[in-house]
Amino acid sequence: MSEAPDPEVVELATKIFDLARQGRTEALVAYLDAGVPADLTNDRGDSLVMLAAYHGHAEAVRALLARGAEADRINDRGQTPLAGAVFKGATDVIQALLDGGADPSEGTPSALDTARMFGKTDLLELFGAH
Repeated sequence: MSEAPDPEVVELATKIFDLARQGRTEALVAYLDAGVPADLTNDRGDSLVMLAAYHGHAEAVRALLARGAEADRINDRGQTPLAGAVFKGATDVIQALLDGGADPSEGTPSALDTARMFGKTDLLELFGAH
């Protein structure tokens, strides 16, 4: 049987996940530079990159990737940050993830499948170039 998590740790983690969702890059980076893992995930397996990408924050995505976060980290539902960005139509986030090494064929559904599903031929062409 595992111990219950420390409430202060949970509160801090919640704050960091909120910074990613809100795109508060400067504050987020300060925590990462102080030692918070760039690939920190929540209870659903959503990474900081996933949260920043899904909420349209390309600058935060770039900062996380520059500090070693994984561009293709799959959450508990099999989703990648790139597929989420395609779903949301966040072109600048899509480019930031691709520049950071994201693979459009990863995840279920993949970013490729998501682009096909929504008829986003411009993204299919972009993914073909990567």
